[in-house]
Amino acid sequence: MKKLENIDQYEELIKKGKNILMFSADWCPDCRFIDPFLPEIEGSFTDFTFYYVDCDEFIDLCSTLNVFGIPSFVAFKDGIEIGRFVSKDRKTKEEIEQFIKGLS
Repeated sequence: MKKLENIDQYEELIKKGKNILMFSADWCPDCRFIDPFLPEIEGSFTDFTFYYVDCDEFIDLCSTLNVFGIPSFVAFKDGIEIGRFVSKDRKTKEEIEQFIKGLS
């Protein structure tokens, strides 16, 4: 998974293609719970590019996108948000896969 480096990168990457931003933090136990199966999810959905967004580093972006719980996922296609799986709850592999399958 690629790591979001700066806001300029965010603004460019959402303009084109299909991207999923995973909002997370190193200290979050529910975020660490999904780490083992994230590579498998990425491998199953290769039409998307996945980006790790550190919520501590990008607190303003989280606020702008109304992401107040982690881990959370926000998907974009060619500059338009096409879906979000945003909550403070622990997420299972199956729930994340269902979210991605439901994206248009």
